Amino acid sequence: MNRWTQLSIDFANQRNYLDQLFKVYPTIPEGLRDLDENIWEQVEYSFNSRHNVDLVKAVLRLDLFPIKDSYVAYLRRDPGSIARNPETINRIAGRLYEMGLTSIYDRCSEAKETNRQIGPMFRDWLRNDSLGVPVLKRSDFLKDSRNCILDASDAEMMRFAQENLNYTGLKGLDFVGKFGGKYVVGEAKFLTDFGGHQNAQFEDAKNLIKNKDINAIKIAILDGVLYIPGRNGRTGNKLYRYLIENREEYNIMSALVFREFLYTI
Repeated sequence: MNRWTQLSIDFANQRNYLDQLFKVYPTIPEGLRDLDENIWEQVEYSFNSRHNVDLVKAVLRLDLFPIKDSYVAYLRRDPGSIARNPETINRIAGRLYEMGLTSIYDRCSEAKETNRQIGPMFRDWLRNDSLGVPVLKRSDFLKDSRNCILDASDAEMMRFAQENLNYTGLKGLDFVGKFGGKYVVGEAKFLTDFGGHQNAQFEDAKNLIKNKDINAIKIAILDGVLYIPGRNGRTGNKLYRYLIENREEYNIMSALVFREFLYTI
């Protein structure tokens, strides 16, 4: 196993991992969403007049749809389908009437899920001098020969890596830096649970570190549930199993040991 992966597992299971991780990912829930007053007036009017089509159209204009329904995403992406599928619209409208206006308002104004706010936190942590090196815009970063970090969005980092490091991926990057005279690129993920979207994020990070064409040191900076071993001697979830079977050259590690890794380059 990669040394830094082992250190990350040890940290997560033997020390105050979550307490320390909060410094990187301070996941503080946001306040309630503000609903557009004009849209909400349309929702109220359509609800009270029992106009199913107008009600569904109005609620679809809000950021958060108040019920879980597998057909809602389709209706959002193809508004023309609303007129072609009256039974689906009547079924969804019936669920909205059953909820009542108060519950619809409460559900639509709920705070954003914490895990949807996590993305920018890693870069904010870097900007707070967490690695002890300058965080520079592109022009200064290119000219500077010291250890330093590129200050850019994930899309801008992707373009930089495409133009300078032979990166051919279509996903944005979370880290581009120079340490020990070598370029370093990475993806940072906080995997808050198992399954679905979280597994897809893990696969994105794996694809980066396995890319042999990139002219840089590649790192998957991963935190969260993947470091939880199985109980009663079992090997744990499939993410953990991948870690313990991980080839030594693949750099997978927690953000909490990332700094130490960089200074060994």
